[in-house]
Amino acid sequence: MKIKLICDSLCDVPSELVEKYNIDIIPLNIIIGDNEYKEGVDITNDEFYRRMKEEKVVPKTSQATYIQFKEAFDKYVGEYPIVCITGSSKSSGTYQSAVMAKNDTEGDVHVFDTLTLSLGSAQFVVKACELIENNSDITAKEIVDELEHLRSSVRLYFLPDTLEYLQRSGRASLATATIGQMLNIRPLFTVEDAKIFILTKIRGKKHIVHTMVDTLIEQYDTLEDKNIIIGCGANLGDFETLKKEVEDRIKCKNIYFTRGGACICSHTGPDILAISCSN
Repeated sequence: MKIKLICDSLCDVPSELVEKYNIDIIPLNIIIGDNEYKEGVDITNDEFYRRMKEEKVVPKTSQATYIQFKEAFDKYVGEYPIVCITGSSKSSGTYQSAVMAKNDTEGDVHVFDTLTLSLGSAQFVVKACELIENNSDITAKEIVDELEHLRSSVRLYFLPDTLEYLQRSGRASLATATIGQMLNIRPLFTVEDAKIFILTKIRGKKHIVHTMVDTLIEQYDTLEDKNIIIGCGANLGDFETLKKEVEDRIKCKNIYFTRGGACICSHTGPDILAISCSN
């Protein structure tokens, strides 16, 4: 049974999987000044990063709409069962938009709330792709059940170059942002139960990559059966350093690479490193 995968642009899915499995991505909206763009449609990641840096803007975001999901569901529901995977319902109203569209659609449609974001949400898409690849008879409901079982194994760590954007968006306190800037302390964040927490603090940029990989390794008994995703924003040089560290020190099932999308980087800033892992 062929399954149609749909996700929203909060998931930051590696492009190779989007292409291989023909995944439809429902874009959130990015607002820069008086202009509104659909993420990945009207504005590319590179253009977005450039404008953030050059114009010193703090973009706003708005959720994907009921109409966007309804049109996508109606397009495929008569032909395929649908699994729709979204970023956290506690961070965006996009999940609710998808659920409303599902409730108005007759057919086999399932909406799954990852309760995380970006590379963390992407882990659930990776798992769905594996399930479809390895079992041609799997049903949409069985995929969603397996995704529920995946929750306990998903880890996401990210480190923005500056706390300015997290502070402006209310996701980091002014005190945390100011102290971090003054003392050259870089908080390493994680997402737990859809909430962002500081996991540890890293003093000095040269220790960042090593600490991120150490932190990931310490969370699991083995990584050999795990999927790892690493990502960045505009800072490709930092990304290459992290990529080399991961490849040199970690033996795992698969390593995927991606870029932080405009919606995520609106809140973290254009320069960010992130790593996620799951079974």
